[in-house]
Amino acid sequence: MTTGNDTARTTVVVVTWRGREHVTACLDAVAGQTRAHRILVVDNASDDGTAALLAAHPSRPAVTRLGTNLGYAGGLAAALPDVGTEFVAWLNDDAVPAPDWLALLEDALDKDQGAAAASARMETAGGEPISLGVTLTADGHGADTTDTGTETTGVFGFCGGAALLRTEALRRVGGVPAEFFCYYEDTDTSWRLRLGGWTVLPVPDARVVHRHGASSRPGSREFHRWNERNRLYMLIRCAPAGVAARECARFAALTAVLPLRRLAGRNLPPAWNFRTGLRVQVLTEVLTRLIPLTRQRRAITARAVVPRPVVWSSANPPR
Repeated sequence: MTTGNDTARTTVVVVTWRGREHVTACLDAVAGQTRAHRILVVDNASDDGTAALLAAHPSRPAVTRLGTNLGYAGGLAAALPDVGTEFVAWLNDDAVPAPDWLALLEDALDKDQGAAAASARMETAGGEPISLGVTLTADGHGADTTDTGTETTGVFGFCGGAALLRTEALRRVGGVPAEFFCYYEDTDTSWRLRLGGWTVLPVPDARVVHRHGASSRPGSREFHRWNERNRLYMLIRCAPAGVAARECARFAALTAVLPLRRLAGRNLPPAWNFRTGLRVQVLTEVLTRLIPLTRQRRAITARAVVPRPVVWSSANPPR
């Protein structure tokens, strides 16, 4: 059971892993919300004293302690069966929402019954925007957008660090893709919500200060592995077949030519996603999961009410 006011319409799910340095600030901010809520913390087998902090916090959050680290996506998936409220909020453990964050997100979804998710404005401690939501690029990458014009034009998807979703809509489209572990679980979920006929709202007044990367290591090998692999997972599951096939082929082709470019003395970016070993690992993981991913694609198709090409075209209009 989650804790909080019985009149609450939202369960705030905070997934943490080794969050001793920042999870208290997150829980303090959740406790200070102006709207009634319930809270559930998923502890991904932290071994740094996080469990003691959670037990001592005055808000007395309900805690699900996992036996192993399942990542952000796995933690959210583990929490979903325990959510009995109308809405479920996803909140990073290194995020600090303003007191009216939840109220503004709930009000936005109340005003637009066709929207299944509302994306907050994530910003630095200095107020610089980090994300108002997620766009989809022409090659199928999910990318944070800070374009204030999205308030009227909308966004393709929500940023999973501080968003509010209709619980039943999330369940109806298949829940959270636990196997993603970390990254792209929000863009994949946004894809499936749009295939289900829903939209996503940006709510720029709902502000959240985010210590970006406090819980992960942007730029690390695993960061690039998850991003590259999960983009392909997402496309295979959700995108038009031609787009998924094209992007998988492009990834494989670039993987094959990178050693040749190095032999030719070409200067290549130093990032991990330009290293052959990592790319081969990603391709191996995708090939190993291809049959299950295809089955998931069929299940997503069976639930969809909007054709994949229509969703893709709305995200990538002709120029």
